[in-house]
Amino acid sequence: MIAHGRRREALWGWFFLAPFAVLFSLTFLVPIGASIWASMFRRVSTGGGLYGGGEVVDRFVGVDNYATALSNEALWRGLGRVLLFGSFQIPIMIGGALVLALLLDTYVLRRVAPVLRLTYFLPYAIPGVIAALVWTYLYTPGMSPFTRGLAWLSGVINDTFGTDLDLTINFFSSNIILASMANMTTWTFMGYNMLIFLAALQAIPHDLYEAARIDGAGEWRIVRSVKIPMLSSAALLAVLLSIIGTVQLFNEPVVLQAVNPWMGNAYTPMMMAYYTMMGGLSPSGDGPASAISVIMAVVAGLLAAIYAFAQRKVQR
Repeated sequence: MIAHGRRREALWGWFFLAPFAVLFSLTFLVPIGASIWASMFRRVSTGGGLYGGGEVVDRFVGVDNYATALSNEALWRGLGRVLLFGSFQIPIMIGGALVLALLLDTYVLRRVAPVLRLTYFLPYAIPGVIAALVWTYLYTPGMSPFTRGLAWLSGVINDTFGTDLDLTINFFSSNIILASMANMTTWTFMGYNMLIFLAALQAIPHDLYEAARIDGAGEWRIVRSVKIPMLSSAALLAVLLSIIGTVQLFNEPVVLQAVNPWMGNAYTPMMMAYYTMMGGLSPSGDGPASAISVIMAVVAGLLAAIYAFAQRKVQR
């Protein structure tokens, strides 16, 4: 009788899980499997002769697309740029999001917190390509308010102190463009990560705050000893999402490339995958592009796993 009841409970559990399992398979597992399968084919011409001819068909090549991608120096240079980008952009963005969340959680700002929360989150609601276009305009020499402001400040300083200081910056130079993209990404996603921290802060029992105050802790001590330690899980989620997003960096470099042709079609791995699929890079086609995408998915997974493992080691 007990075994029959357990079996019935299990069947009902699978029944309620079935809709999620079906949707998860259709939207996640099936596309991954299709990409892996497509990565084992390459588009070739079946014709011969001096001018080729014949039909273009997809030929099974096994792991040749992976070998070609991994031996391509452009892929590793693009990956290096992405890792450099993430090494300074992610800490700045996560740190800023944490500060904003802590400020909104204070008693002083609670009355205006809903307005500020919406204001900080609005950049995330703007489509990535539109945001990149707006920032490209703001960076363009001759139109950029930043360039004009820095030029005016240089003039004031030089007139006042008799110096020859030049504060103008070319936001499109090869040494600065990663920082320019980092500013765009941080502006877009800081509010999103702020909401992750704010939700975690609001889930902390207020009894802990009262107990800390009874023990003589001030507000700053409560932030350091109670709030921040309780945000470790939220920080893990925010950083993992940021690592995955950094590996997928695409909108910002593609838009900036339109005004900076020197960047090329393989400035980031996702750009390389896109232009490989569209025929801008050789070998072209869905197969080589899928191989690059699968490689970057593995890289993102490894980076996320390394960070999660390192954080758990630190917490212990």
